[in-house]
Amino acid sequence: MTTHNALAASFRALHIPGQPLVLTNVYDAVTARAIADLPGTRALATASFAVAQAAGVSDEALSYEANLAAVRSVAGVARAAQLPLTVDWQDGYGQRLEEGIAALLALGVVGINLEDSEGTTQQLMEAAEATERVRRAVAAAERQGVRDFVVNARCDALLFGRDIEEVVRRGKAYLAAGATTVFVWGGGTRGGISAEEVRVLVEAFEGRLNVSMRLMPGNLDVVQLREMGVARISVGPALQAVGVRAFAEAAEKVLMSV
Repeated sequence: MTTHNALAASFRALHIPGQPLVLTNVYDAVTARAIADLPGTRALATASFAVAQAAGVSDEALSYEANLAAVRSVAGVARAAQLPLTVDWQDGYGQRLEEGIAALLALGVVGINLEDSEGTTQQLMEAAEATERVRRAVAAAERQGVRDFVVNARCDALLFGRDIEEVVRRGKAYLAAGATTVFVWGGGTRGGISAEEVRVLVEAFEGRLNVSMRLMPGNLDVVQLREMGVARISVGPALQAVGVRAFAEAAEKVLMSV
């Protein structure tokens, strides 16, 4: 696992506050290949919502097996391109967390997103339980020699109407448990997280913040988020939506010519 940990360490080192890692999330081998050779691609990352959509199910219904199958297809591209791969592993799948970490490590994965809302019940976990799951994930990777495994701990407190103070408390606990960054998800309904919330969280987490960037005019962009001091930027399933629209428009032109 020496080489594996070296790749994990190189991926961890890309998380620099003020010089953020930008991830254009993928969901299968085709989309992974589409971005693997782009000059700005420094790592591959999946988005579970997009993986679920491609599998024909909702994000909540995405199973351990279906998610792992998608990871397997992307992992082949990552190996060929010699890129680090981090995957959206939802809530860790309950008691299968350690099993899942082992399966992901076997595919060469060097990091995960780990949510603090429970997939089956769709309820926010108690902070102590969520913190322990971060610790378990880090420990499971370390036992297999990948001590620099990257956990991007997702905090869903804002989705459940909790205040920013709870987000800060949870995020600090996740970082203390071994997370590299905290991903604060504001949700589509509230329009993600605001500029003021980003500023508060950057200060509280010393820049170790992942922001999901919305690809619409008027939202925070890469330049603004970099200046605000975040360490990681992702786009989630946004590019899938762009691609599907382009696919449908191209198909419509073909059909109209019949």
